[in-house]
Amino acid sequence: MIESLITGFGLVLSPYVLLALFGGTLIGYVIGAMPGLGPSLGVALLVPFTYGVDPVVAMVGLIGLYMAAEYAGAITAVLLNTPGTAAAVATAWDGYPMAKNGEAGWALHVSIISSGIGAFLSAVLLIGTAVPLSEFALRFGPPEYFALALFGLSLVTSLGGSSVLRGLLALFLGIGIAVIGMDPVTGIPRFAATPDFFEGIPLVPMLLGLYAVSEALYMLEGSAARTLKVSIGNVWSLHLSRYRPLLGTILRSSGIGYFIGVIPGAGATIASLIAYGHAKGRNGAALPAFGEGNPAGVAASEAANNAAVSGSLAPLLALGVPGSATAAVLIGALMIQGIQPGPMLFISNPEIPYSIFASLLIGVPLMVVVGLMGAKLWVKVVEVPQSLLAAIVIGISIVGAYSSTNSMFPVYVTLIFGIIGYILRKVDVPTAPIVLALVLVPMAESNYRRALVVADGSHTIFFLSPISLILLLAAVLSFLVPLIKRYRRERGERQPALAG
Repeated sequence: MIESLITGFGLVLSPYVLLALFGGTLIGYVIGAMPGLGPSLGVALLVPFTYGVDPVVAMVGLIGLYMAAEYAGAITAVLLNTPGTAAAVATAWDGYPMAKNGEAGWALHVSIISSGIGAFLSAVLLIGTAVPLSEFALRFGPPEYFALALFGLSLVTSLGGSSVLRGLLALFLGIGIAVIGMDPVTGIPRFAATPDFFEGIPLVPMLLGLYAVSEALYMLEGSAARTLKVSIGNVWSLHLSRYRPLLGTILRSSGIGYFIGVIPGAGATIASLIAYGHAKGRNGAALPAFGEGNPAGVAASEAANNAAVSGSLAPLLALGVPGSATAAVLIGALMIQGIQPGPMLFISNPEIPYSIFASLLIGVPLMVVVGLMGAKLWVKVVEVPQSLLAAIVIGISIVGAYSSTNSMFPVYVTLIFGIIGYILRKVDVPTAPIVLALVLVPMAESNYRRALVVADGSHTIFFLSPISLILLLAAVLSFLVPLIKRYRRERGERQPALAG
């Protein structure tokens, strides 16, 4: 493993890869600081431009964008009380009060340093856990892979937002889209009206539509420019001694963020909220109070949501299961390079995971330095009029879709799914279950049928393997537990109302 990691560092330290890491970091800052955008959309926009690019260069650039965009949402959260990403919502609770109290520079400093520490520690944890996890996954055969895919699909109750029914609707919509194309076993076309559909709905144009174009259409509903300005002072003129009371919060929140990030479907937003609640519980009597400008609230949220980035990469690299919506887009980026994520990745393409490990360790200091140097610059993106921003996003999406195959079919797919994504958003139907289905349904179907061929049509094969049985039980629990918790919560809310 040490030799492979050294090789990964050698790849990342080459000029082109370093340039990709730096470029991805800059783009990530700009996209993350634009409220309403975020890492998922940023990665989706950049993926089409990785066609024909060396896989290591492409993945390192995308990982740099992912890290920087996840942090950059804190910039506008602190300065304008407008989180650039959902994961930065908890950051605004204390960061913006600090800015109003004249401590904007200190708040930004806490956010970037906490993010850097969280990202670095989680990268170390990823290096230590991903390889053993992949070695364990090498025991997987068709029954185990089917059970793993089913476990991933069962997370729809966690990804479905406030309504389980809407989440299930999105999942079934994704399943319907995923089965379009050639049958993976017989090769017979299914629901393919024209030869363009024989290989299924192209993943990247569809992601561009669901995330980028739909967001742009949503932004067009409000086109006013943001003109609020905040003075942030000098972010360099601060003493590290001020971090001593925050160190424990940062370390604990980093651990919380990583392990929550490993859970598929949880993500950085949940990680930041849990870490914030944990920090508030441990410092309940602190002054200033949480929500009124306590830097520990900023530190907890930012350490956790950036640690969740590496956490989401663990199931992606080791199992081929996305740990977040952005990780699902990264799977698409790997697949268009002809690389299948999962346990065989460390054997067939070891340069990919180890270059990602190295890029995380090298990219964190780069992210911190760029964040401190450009703090005054990044905030200016919030002054871009919404209408102009929407036009830029749509234009980049169309160019990216066309460049994927040099044909108009992906462009039509992008625009159609942009309208679908916009409608789904208006009726509060989440898109994450759709992405989940698109990634996991082909894996579930092909391995289900292979397992039945091996077992002469007997379904007992799925219960004979301990790994498969445990994963199936985990799938049942991961589907039912959120439902049970929601039922108990709703019943608890109804009882006081009835008593009153």
